[in-house]
This record gives sequence, C-alpha cells and structure tokens, in this order.
Amino acid sequence: MDIAGLSIAMNGGKVKQQASLALMKMAMNKGKENAQAMTEMIEKSVNPNIGQNLDVRG
Repeated sequence: MDIAGLSIAMNGGKVKQQASLALMKMAMNKGKENAQAMTEMIEKSVNPNIGQNLDVRG
C-alpha cells in the first residue's frame, strides 16, 4: 500500500470516529434534556397533601 492510500484510509477512519462521537454527543444531550423535562414534570405533579392520611374501614 502506498503512502497516499494509507493516508486516505487513516483519514476515512478518523472521519468515521468523528461522526460517531458527534452522534454520541447528540444522544447524550437529548438524554439530558429528557431527564430535565421529566424532573420538572415530577416536581410540578407532587402534591404534598397526598398520602398524609389513611382512611381504613373495617
């Protein structure tokens, strides 16, 4: 294999790695956004009065 071919092959691998890392970063950011949204929904849905009293009939 000549130097030019080796250079092209190495750059191709580098491009694939960069694309893979960019995709991974996008997925991580989306996961972080989803976690923040879920946390906000949970905080808004919490009612402090629920579960304080238990009515038992026998």
